[in-house]
Amino acid sequence: MKDYDHLIIWLDYFDSNISRAKGRRIPTNKAVKSPTLEELKKAVERLGYTPEIVKAHHPKRSQIVSGYISIDRKYKKTKVIYELAETLKTIRGEIRQQN
Repeated sequence: MKDYDHLIIWLDYFDSNISRAKGRRIPTNKAVKSPTLEELKKAVERLGYTPEIVKAHHPKRSQIVSGYISIDRKYKKTKVIYELAETLKTIRGEIRQQN
């Protein structure tokens, strides 16, 4: 049964290596290369959500294991995805500066 109180945010939404037809939901200039569930978890927590992380196959790419997070629905999904994309880029930049 569908849960209308939570948003499902797939990791593939933010991967610049994936085409829109295969599941990317944001423009490539806002996406990152091969994001990880750990990076997505950090981004979600930074925005104030409590994530539930699940490793799974994205429906459009069933042969590759990806994953998703489930968060409480506070805003529209598109708004949350774009906020997460910006936060992911920030986190990726912080990781690069540490190395």
